[in-house]
Amino acid sequence: MIVLTRRITEPGTHAVSGTVTLDVDSRIKSRLRVTLDDGREAGLMLERGHLLRGGELLADADGGQLIRVLAAPEAVSTVRCADPYLLARAAYHLGNRHVPLQIEPGLLRFQHDHVLDDMLRGLGLTVEAEHAPFEPEAGAYQSAPHGHSHAHGHDHPFVRLPAHS
Repeated sequence: MIVLTRRITEPGTHAVSGTVTLDVDSRIKSRLRVTLDDGREAGLMLERGHLLRGGELLADADGGQLIRVLAAPEAVSTVRCADPYLLARAAYHLGNRHVPLQIEPGLLRFQHDHVLDDMLRGLGLTVEAEHAPFEPEAGAYQSAPHGHSHAHGHDHPFVRLPAHS
């Protein structure tokens, strides 16, 4: 079995040797047995507290295997709205219920829940049930991969919010 222990930001000259398609509930786990898309068995033994994102690269300890993570389509509810006020109201109410939420310009997406769909319809929004990859916000107290690189010997365990004056 392949044991994937590292996140890779720069693959260098290594070619991707496989893919693994995972739903969001699997991508939040740091320890998990998975089947790669080509049928090989693998295990995730990753640092805790990081949500895997579609497109991320994982490697085994010696770098012999480079695996790309794909976000699986799953049952989601999607709200598309050009009115930023209505979208903000929807995000507020979903946030009050601690719902993991994907936020994009003009779009909110969450794991399908007919009760939440009805709540948003009651606010005047249109909600569509779809199958799509789900990439929720990491949140202020969760770790999230970020794109800058540096060599000062540590990673950042939390997303840092700007201080309020």
